[in-house]
Amino acid sequence: MTTLTTQTAAVGLTAPVLRHTLTRTDLVRYAGASGDFNPMHHDEVKAAAAGQPSVFGHGMLSMGFLGSAITSFAGAGSVVDYSVRFARQTWPGEELITAVTVTALRDEDGSALADLEVRLTNADGEEKVVGTATVRLASGS
Repeated sequence: MTTLTTQTAAVGLTAPVLRHTLTRTDLVRYAGASGDFNPMHHDEVKAAAAGQPSVFGHGMLSMGFLGSAITSFAGAGSVVDYSVRFARQTWPGEELITAVTVTALRDEDGSALADLEVRLTNADGEEKVVGTATVRLASGS
């Protein structure tokens, strides 16, 4: 559901929080959908041999989950720019939590835009993905 429009947008406004507990099934499903079959994401034995405590989530899976929070807030097709830094690995069993905040409103080439600060953390507040996005605002209320 889109909640961010030219009428409702304000600096400091936050998107509804999305939460998801990462599962091993999520990792396998994402590997199949993306074609990224790096064994660190699905093979416990190879992950342990590489010094990892377990298999871990694909960075792009985390970015995609955060992207879902952005499009739920601003609307499908509204994203003009989206850039992140992968801060930490995600692990099966972790609850992932989105945070999206409007940091600026501007007009560019006749389009109303909102700049966003975006973050994905776990339940302990550890940052997993940190970035920015720019969305085109829909007109309306």
